[in-house]
Amino acid sequence: MDGEQQFVSIPHASLASPRLFGGTEGGAPGKTFIVDQGNEYTFAQVNRLASMISGLIQDHSQLQPGDRVGILMPTCLSFALTVLTLMRMRVVIVPLNLRLTTSELRWQVENAGCQLVLCDPSTIAQAAGLGVAALELRQQHLSEAPSEYNEFGALNLADDFAIIHTSGTSGRPKATVLSYGNIYHSALASARTLGTWPSDRWLCVLPLYHVGGLSIILRSLIYGTAVELLPAFDVDEVNRTLCDKPISIVSLVPTMLQRLLDAKKRAWNPQLRLVLLGGEAAKPSLIEHCLAEAIPVAASYGLSEASSQVATALPQQLRDKTGTVGKPLPFTQVRIADEGGETLAADAPGEVLVKGATVMRGYHGDAPATDRALRAGWLHTGDIGYLDADGDLFILQRRSDLIISGGENIYPAEVEATLRLHPALDDALVFALPDEQWGQRVAALVQLKKGKTVAANELIDFARQHLARYKVPREFAFAELPSSASGKVMRSAAQQAFHAASARR
Repeated sequence: MDGEQQFVSIPHASLASPRLFGGTEGGAPGKTFIVDQGNEYTFAQVNRLASMISGLIQDHSQLQPGDRVGILMPTCLSFALTVLTLMRMRVVIVPLNLRLTTSELRWQVENAGCQLVLCDPSTIAQAAGLGVAALELRQQHLSEAPSEYNEFGALNLADDFAIIHTSGTSGRPKATVLSYGNIYHSALASARTLGTWPSDRWLCVLPLYHVGGLSIILRSLIYGTAVELLPAFDVDEVNRTLCDKPISIVSLVPTMLQRLLDAKKRAWNPQLRLVLLGGEAAKPSLIEHCLAEAIPVAASYGLSEASSQVATALPQQLRDKTGTVGKPLPFTQVRIADEGGETLAADAPGEVLVKGATVMRGYHGDAPATDRALRAGWLHTGDIGYLDADGDLFILQRRSDLIISGGENIYPAEVEATLRLHPALDDALVFALPDEQWGQRVAALVQLKKGKTVAANELIDFARQHLARYKVPREFAFAELPSSASGKVMRSAAQQAFHAASARR
């Protein structure tokens, strides 16, 4: 794959042929592609199942290439098969989050312009209230005849692949439009960085409506390797799988990894070559724990708008340089800019800008937001970070989370890192509350370690030993930190949780 930056077209007629998807010779039709609930499905079998589903969909609704279809299903084989089916039909995929309310889902369906929502028996009731036609897909069996319909045409990298709504942890979701070119080049770049082996089996415990989970399916398809699906993140089940199954790669967010390590009773299988962390910054203590136990942890930085990964630090890089998320992936450029868009020198913090073949087409139906995000060929991420003299990236904070109190910039990540040093605290989330005098003041929602207690004034005194006075939180509340389905801490829900915890005191 070295130097390969273009990919002509991907014929649908042979979903089972990894050669047509850029996979290696190891991805033969008879090779395992998807493992679900102990059942293994080869590339050829997945191709046959996708053919059956395409026939069912066409019998119900005469979709055309470019039409948009929602998928409302739990993470399971049916979801993965539906994605692959819609790919061969050249239909734009709109993955939907099961945890959203009916009104939130309805907004996403309308915003994306979905002609149809595909669901399974567990979600048909949810789908019925979304104001658009819904089709329930039952589990297909290999004994059934595949569809004879095969007039979908060739798929090109310029085609839209999906409309993925951002997680909404920092405000209302935006509808990110990703092309097949974005996905393909992301897979190539990731492979160049992480490596690929014919025997690889990637454990997927992230939701498939999230770009992090979806990319695992797509990369395994392109590489000709296997993916093992788990329907949800269950600590004991994931630990058992990592111990007993030949998993070589697993993608997690830091909260998931910490919970796994806390409950881990046996060594994970020796074939595990990479634990890929993303979604949010990992605490230094977590990285140190992994390195001390020779757990092959890698830290990554990415976002939906760049098709997942932007930069990744492999285990040796983390050992050599604390806090980095590594160098940009191949084919991806990163620069740090000031508010005027000028490039900053090494070690100077500013906005992280990304450029390359993985960057989204734009936000569906939101030209102003697209124009703000995509300027002169660069994606303005809104995240604050810096590049050191070696070109390694460090992420400090999301710009939307920046606190400005009395004209002083305060990065919540810095305050959170300090609070986590207190022996009574398990975690902390720092945010702004409105303040008449200073504009904003710093507040913190903190999670105690089991069996520990501490008073707010003690935390204030502790923070003052390490931070400038204007950075110290003035108010504290104690509660479990709110998190999304993927385990990512939801900063947008912090204030609500803070006020609820304060009211209980």
